[in-house]
This record gives sequence, structure tokens and C-alpha cells, in this order.
Amino acid sequence: MPRSFDMAAEYGGSVEQVHRAFRDEQYWLARLADSGADDYSLDSMVLDDDGGVDVVTTQTLRADRLPGLVAQFHRGDLSFVREEAWSPVHDGRATATVKGSIAGAPASLSGTAVLAPATSGSGSRLEFSVTVEVQVPLVGGKIENFIGSQLTDLLIAEQRFTTMWITENA
Repeated sequence: MPRSFDMAAEYGGSVEQVHRAFRDEQYWLARLADSGADDYSLDSMVLDDDGGVDVVTTQTLRADRLPGLVAQFHRGDLSFVREEAWSPVHDGRATATVKGSIAGAPASLSGTAVLAPATSGSGSRLEFSVTVEVQVPLVGGKIENFIGSQLTDLLIAEQRFTTMWITENA
């Protein structure tokens, strides 16, 4: 049974600054290098003429670094493919669809994101809603909850990285 998670992160940069980072290849290469993955790649990055961007990345964790719960159901290294399709900024907001999959595993995620001005008046806020599905009898729900908690940690780490990136590259 799929599980849904809602999460949010506040950025120090404006919507335009965060979105500009999302359209910068050097940002993605640095973000992937900072991700903690054992191996990673920026598989594709397509900038739309209207200001949108589609990005596909792969991040791999070696088998010896996988949590026990995951290692029980996935042999070998785990490669996570993530696709993000960001709209252009329109009326101070940008939206995205996000998809994720793990090669050779019955797991997937899909979601939407909204990047908008923060209600505090400075910076921006990313709201992310995602559905995680792991098709493993009896323990799929436990793995889905584990993935949900890892996504929260990942969102926080990416928010910190992006805020630093904007500060250093503005």
C-alpha cells in the first residue's frame, strides 16, 4: 500500500535565485558531489526556452553501506534514478514533478513540489508531496516509512547545500 509524505524546507534565497541554481549544471554537479553517494551522475539536463528545466540524476550506494532492512531485499549496490521537471517561474512560483526509481527493486516514488516565497517574508519555501510505493509483501510499509524518513533528511541536506550555493555564487 503506497504511503504519502508531505514535507517542506525554507531557503535563504529567493524563488528566482533557487530556480536559477536548478538551471545551472555546475550546481547539480556540486550537489551530487556533496550528496554522500558513492557514485553519481548527471544523466541529462534540458533547459527549456521558456525557463523550465528537466534533470535526471543517478546516485549509487555500495551494498556494504545499505541499511540492514534494505539489504535484506536488495542485493548489490543500490542505484537511485531521480527525475525532476521544473516549470519556469511564473507569478513568483515554480512547480515540479519528481519521479524516482531503483533499478532491480520493486520501489518507486512520485511527487510534486512547489517553490514559492516564504511566508516569513524573506527567502523561499519548497513544499514537497511524495508517494512512495514498495511492493514487498509484509514489510513494504516499513521500507516505505524508512524511505520517507530518508527523504526528509535528504530535503534538509539539499536545502542547506542550495542556500550555501546561492550565497557563494550570487
